[in-house]
Parts: sequence; C-alpha cells; structure tokens
Amino acid sequence: MAPSRRFANYPGAREAPAESLAYEHEMGQNPALRGWSMVAAGSLVSNSAYLQKFFWNNAGFDKPKDIPGLEKEVAILNPTVIPLADGTEEAPGVEPELFPAQPKDLPGRYYSTADYHALYKSGEVTPLQVAETLLSLIRPGAKYADAWRWLNEDLVLAAARASAERWATGKQKGLLDGVPFGVKDDVDVEGYVTTVGMKVDESIPFFTRKAAESEWAVRRLEEAGAVMMGKMHMHEIGMDTTGCNPYNGTPTNWYNKSYYPGGSSSGPASALGGGLVPIAVGTDAGGSVRIPPSFNGVYGLKPSHNRLSTRNSSMCDTAPMAATVADLTLAYRTMATPHPTSLFAPSLPPSPSRPKKYIGVPTTWLSAASPPVRAALTPLLTHLTTVLGYTQVPISLPNLRLGQFAHAATCLVEGLSDSRARVAGTGRNHLSLLNSPNKLLLSIGSQTPAASYLSYGQVRAVLMRHLAWLYETYPGLVIVSPTTPVAGWPKAPGDEAYGFSDGNMSMYNMTFCWVANTAGCPAVTAPAGYVEPDQGEGVLPVGVMGMAEWGGEEACLEFARTVEGYVRDVLPGGRRRPGEWADVLGQVKAGGEGGK
Repeated sequence: MAPSRRFANYPGAREAPAESLAYEHEMGQNPALRGWSMVAAGSLVSNSAYLQKFFWNNAGFDKPKDIPGLEKEVAILNPTVIPLADGTEEAPGVEPELFPAQPKDLPGRYYSTADYHALYKSGEVTPLQVAETLLSLIRPGAKYADAWRWLNEDLVLAAARASAERWATGKQKGLLDGVPFGVKDDVDVEGYVTTVGMKVDESIPFFTRKAAESEWAVRRLEEAGAVMMGKMHMHEIGMDTTGCNPYNGTPTNWYNKSYYPGGSSSGPASALGGGLVPIAVGTDAGGSVRIPPSFNGVYGLKPSHNRLSTRNSSMCDTAPMAATVADLTLAYRTMATPHPTSLFAPSLPPSPSRPKKYIGVPTTWLSAASPPVRAALTPLLTHLTTVLGYTQVPISLPNLRLGQFAHAATCLVEGLSDSRARVAGTGRNHLSLLNSPNKLLLSIGSQTPAASYLSYGQVRAVLMRHLAWLYETYPGLVIVSPTTPVAGWPKAPGDEAYGFSDGNMSMYNMTFCWVANTAGCPAVTAPAGYVEPDQGEGVLPVGVMGMAEWGGEEACLEFARTVEGYVRDVLPGGRRRPGEWADVLGQVKAGGEGGK
C-alpha cells in the first residue's frame, strides 16, 4: 500500500525482521550518584578518557551496532520527513468560534484563551491588568517565581499596553491578542539572552548576547498579539528528565511538591500546571514537552521533526505546551504557519467519515510501565474501543531496548557539539561551565566513535521504515502508550544541592517518548488519570501518549481531545487541579495586587 500523501525524504515502508520485534524490559547497570560522590565523579570522569570509555560501554552505547542485519541498512541521520502540499489544502483555522470556553462548572477547569478573549472583549479585564497581576505572582520572591528564569518587565508591560490599546480601539488581532505565555530558556526571544538553564558566566559572550529576533514559533505567537511573560527554567542544557537544577533552582510540581516537575521543560510545565499561563513554548529531544506535562497534568505536542524550527539536532524540536487541548491546538496552528522557506504542507484534521479509527497498542512494550500507570490507562483503552469505536490493533516496534541506547548516545553527541560551540574562540573548557551531572554525561558522550554514530542512524532507519509500514497498513493509526512508565519522580534529600545522576531512572522515564524523537513523528501527551503518591501531599497525574504519522499533528490533537472527553465525562472525579492553583483571572477581576 502506498502512503496516503506525498512526502519528501519518505523512508519507505518495510516491516522489520521478526527477531527485532521481541522486547523484554531491563533496567540499566549505571550507578546512581548523589552529593559529593556526584561532584567527585563529574570531576574524575571529565578528566579521564579511560573512565569515560568505561562508563560509555557500561551504559550499553556500543550494543546497537551488533544488531543482526544492521550492516545492510542505509543510515538515516536526520528524520525530517516532509508532507508535501498538493496545492489544495487549507490550513485549519484559528477563529474564535473554533475554540469556545469550557463550561463554568467543569471540574478541574483551567482557564483557556477563550476566557481571556471574552473578558477582554467585554472590557471587564484588560491585557495590562493581567500582565501586572501575573508579574506580581512571578517576579523574584513571589510564590510562583521558581518557574521563571528571566523577566523583562519593561518588555512585558510594553506588549501588554499595546494589546490593551488595540482592544480599546477595536483593532485587536484575534483570539490570542493579550493572552500571556512563557518560553523555555533554550528558545530564542528577541531582547533576551538564551542561557539553556546554565549558570551565567559573563566572561563568555554566549551568556551576554541577546537574541536579535525571536524563533519563528515564538514570533508567530507575538505577531498574533500574545504577551510573552518571560523565559522559563529548564533542566541544565536539557540533559535529563527531572527538572532538578542545582544552579538556578527547580520549579515546583504543584500537584505534589515532593516530586520533581519533570524535564527538561520544567518551568513551562510548572507554570501551566499551576495555572499561571494557558500556553508555553518548550523543546523536546527525548520527551521534554511530554514528560513534564504528564507530571504536571497538562498537555504537550511534539511536532514532526523540523516542523516548527530547525536546530543543530536530529532529535530536538520546538513545541507547544498548554493547559487545555483547545489552547494546544490554537498554539500549534498559530506556530505552524509555514515559514516562507518551509516545504511543510498544513497538518489536516482526520476525516470524521473515515472507515476506521485505528489505535496501535504495543502490549509487550507497555508491560514496562509501573502497575499504577497501567491500571490508570486500562479503562481509557477500554473506553476507546468499546464505546468510541476505535479499532485496537496489536503492534510491535523494532529494537526497542537497543534503539533507546542509540537515542541516548545521539543526544549526548549533539549536546556535546552545542556545549563546545558555546565557548568557541574563548579558550575555555566547555565542561567547566556545567554542573557535575552534565560534566559526567557529556564526557561519556565524547567517547562515541563515528562508526557507532552511523549505526545509530541505521537503527533509526529500521524503526522509521517499520513505522511507515504500520502507517500504510493502518491508515490514520495513532500508536498509544503511557507517556512515562511512572507517574512521577520523587525528590530525595540533598539532590537539589549538587544535582544527581541516575541513568537507569532517566532511561526508564524515556521508555516510551524516545521513539517519536528518533523517528521524527509527532506525538502528544494528555492527562488521563491520577494515582496516589508514595510521599508528600496531593496526587500524581498520569499521562497517555499518542504518536501519529509524519505530518499528523492534527491526528495527535484529535486523540488528545478524545482523551480530554474521557477525563471529563467518564473518569471518576474528572480532571483535577492542584490545591495551590493560581486563579489569575479571579485575582484580576477581584482587583487584587497588580489587578487595578
């Protein structure tokens, strides 16, 4: 069967060898390092090629090259697969009537863009009042400050005043005009320095150079009138899934403060989960706009590779995150307006009249998830098939264990390249700028030989061709899995002083997410349930992930809306908000601090 549309760089459909489809979950053999042992290990390993090579081998990064038959594959080093326009498609709209506000009495209701729009339109609230109230909540020392890395109040207030003036004169730009949003610290925003979660060293030009223009996705939101509230915290250089940042501080998981917010898009997810903003911009190289939203009970969409940005990476993409599916859709459609140089065709919503709606469930892979996560998702899968008419097809994916090693090592190599570029021409050792866990990780990554790197591209080729075969066999297929195998990552005493390295848990946390990055496919996460924690007060959200074919972002969004309906109408208690959720619009309307 031929693909349903034309693509550039299409990998070709080919079912993977049967022996590559077997999967048995195994935890790694990497030592967990904390406290002074972490500091010592970072120093020792970064100065010893012998230790670097030992840990590289111990992590399993040499194993992918030994996959039987891999030598026959042509490596794919960049997974950009571009759906090509046929000249007839029209991009889905962003008109206000497409994004109505949720019912006022909906349990666990989060504010959406529609709420801001309605209040601005009525004149009851202005964008300037919203910005002033938000600043009072997030500036240094305020309760919700730990999600924000950089604030420029002059820029924020100027944008808010301009929006308020447009509303006052009837010249508002549309649904997003005046709506606040935040941006992760590795995405360029005009007037801000991009410090990727690192401790600032002003002797290095990288840390003082302000961006001349905003990245395309951010620019599109700003051009729509949205108010950029500031740059947001992240795990240092994006190199883990906890969000723990010993230099700059770790954002709060408002559902349970005894758990990490997830990484690397920790600040955006914390702010969304806490109710501060309805939309945020993050990046994702191994789950970074899916794992943090899963931990914080919100939504994230990793797009097809290079759809929204072009980075020096075969894994990382700029991506929207949001508190509601409506805002995730609105943000994506706004950000995805093609750059003038882009060949990407619009992502089109699936036809409501299609013969079958397929979900692919890799049951053996799902066995890697913890029992509470599996128990939380079982009723959702039952609802999709028995009530909503989805056809569930059992599927398998190739080289799931060794492919994850290939993904992790590729991320380390690409992170190493970025790290060296930051000090180019300065004579400085790039590792000296990093915390101890990242000194360790990038030192280990430096031992990756070219032959191994090429084998990772061959692993990618096998995966992409098998996925193409699945998507051609089951048109419109969405592959369903937990977002993460655990509902949260508990904090341990002392970890935030120096950072820590737990490679086994990091890899485990990315068990399901890495496939979309390696293959370049779009994938969405949506809250699907809640479980009780092992420590602290509150609950832990559980996320479900849907991965679609290249260019299938709208299929992912449809899946997220379906899950949202399940949570709203079927899940006992519905959606939940954390106990310290920030009622921003309520404060503005009440004339609270900054709201006058």
